[in-house]
Amino acid sequence: MALAPRPSAAPISSLTAHPLLWRGKQVSHHIATLGTGYAALDKALPGHGWPRGAITELVTDTLACGELSLLLPALARLSQAKQWISMIDPPWIPYPSALHGRGLALEKLLLVHTKERAESLWACEQVVRGMTGGAMLAWPDGLSFSEVRRLQLAAERTQKTVFLFHDAKAANASSPAALRLQLTADDGDLQIRVLKCRGQRPASNIRIRRSQLLQASLPSAVKSNEPGKNPNTPPEDTVLSLTASRVDRAAL
Repeated sequence: MALAPRPSAAPISSLTAHPLLWRGKQVSHHIATLGTGYAALDKALPGHGWPRGAITELVTDTLACGELSLLLPALARLSQAKQWISMIDPPWIPYPSALHGRGLALEKLLLVHTKERAESLWACEQVVRGMTGGAMLAWPDGLSFSEVRRLQLAAERTQKTVFLFHDAKAANASSPAALRLQLTADDGDLQIRVLKCRGQRPASNIRIRRSQLLQASLPSAVKSNEPGKNPNTPPEDTVLSLTASRVDRAAL
């Protein structure tokens, strides 16, 4: 009796090209990324940018060390491409004029404030699962490994770029996030240490100068076409807030 032929094995090249597979000494691999806007940081990160469809965790020693300014070049490009930028429970009130001045299209900014941890996690899941593309920034209160894993899987399906902010206690915790960075303020500059990435970690820290963090984005992309209107004036009532803010301090 003739035996059925065995299925041919997939060529090894098709396996090694898979975006979720990389060799231990491989610096980079084929993953979709969004340029950070900083040449030194792009050069150090696998894929040369923020991973799309994945979670990036930013661990900070102190609030307002430059973490939002670090993300603004990428967020501005996404918003100018008509993609939503969502902020879940930021610890400060976003300052519309400053965001507009850095190129962020305020009509694409969604601001969400919640009252408790469970509500915050629910909001994060709805934003990640509900809208394809764009970015979500969230300041959750101690997410578990499984909760971050759920968000990671949802981000892969919707190709959303997700940024989660944690305090210094989270630096040594295990996490399924694709990229983890520790941010430290250093004489006005920002020191970035890669804690985890998909590929070989950089041997040294990355330093972003304060002047780079505060540089202007492309204001022409958000200028108004309305005659007689000052192009440097941000649109009115374009930051959508779902509830009243719990804090009274404005910050960039």
